[in-house]
Amino acid sequence: MSGDPSSALSALGLDRRAERLYFQLAPVSGHTVAGVAQLVHARPEQLLRDIAPLLERGLVHVSEDRIVVPPLAEAVSQLVLRQARTAASSASVLAGLAGAVPHLVAATTRPDRADVSEVRPLDGELSSGGNPLDLLRLMLRTSRGDMLWLRPDAWAVPRESLVGEVLAEAIATGRRSRAIYPVRALTEAPDALRARARAGEQVRVISELPTRMFILGETHAVLPEPIGFADQPRVHVRQRSIVAALTLWFESLWSRAAPVPELESGDADPDGRQFLLEQLMAGATDEVIARKLGIGLRTVRRRVAALMTELGVDTRFQAGAEAVRRGWL
Repeated sequence: MSGDPSSALSALGLDRRAERLYFQLAPVSGHTVAGVAQLVHARPEQLLRDIAPLLERGLVHVSEDRIVVPPLAEAVSQLVLRQARTAASSASVLAGLAGAVPHLVAATTRPDRADVSEVRPLDGELSSGGNPLDLLRLMLRTSRGDMLWLRPDAWAVPRESLVGEVLAEAIATGRRSRAIYPVRALTEAPDALRARARAGEQVRVISELPTRMFILGETHAVLPEPIGFADQPRVHVRQRSIVAALTLWFESLWSRAAPVPELESGDADPDGRQFLLEQLMAGATDEVIARKLGIGLRTVRRRVAALMTELGVDTRFQAGAEAVRRGWL
């Protein structure tokens, strides 16, 4: 119905009767309900029932016993905006429900009770609250073996120095501690890394870390729920197979991370060559590299230029290929 303004009303789900009523009301906008009812040959109460679809869509308003009809373009614009907000809210709810469906389905995928001989709960809990430092001390007392840490932002946590003291006490008893940091920690928190290294911890760095986590021996693993940088709620796992699986993941990251021997000499600012090459191989821009490595854009460009000169190449692709040939990657 091209060119017919009522087509917009049809698109809003109004029937022909409601459309006709709208165009009857538009010229008398501002008149009283009683006056408009008389013009359209209807009782006031009947008129209010008839305009209900128009009121619902915001095409007509009743204000102080007067019928107000805003311009059609304005009314439709406001309606579209409301529908867009509703759609966005619905999309968010539906996305959340969609994400929950696999968990609901997974909760039902278990053997029938008649088919199993024994069912026991997993050893662990999801919790919030408590004193994290006291909980750590308790876990250290009830565990043996290596202490393994993923520390994406530990230097920003207020209790870091206290955790360091607890760690040093444990290392002094002969326990080994290994920690992986993001490489940006070398520039953002060199003192924190040096303090750990002086306490006897083995430190390695990697481009990025997805979550906090620590593992104590074969009996304790703690990480946020969901994984990330939050402190709580936290999952404390004591189930041996799960602790072992998380340990395998840590060992995989450890094998990819790079040692920082410079920490032993008090210098926590190596050139980050390996990480620079990794980012170049991944096609990262200088801006992305600067953000990931925690250094300035000019520093990135200077180091890239120096690295390409050292490798004797003209392009980033050639730099990656030559680094692989030399065994650097």
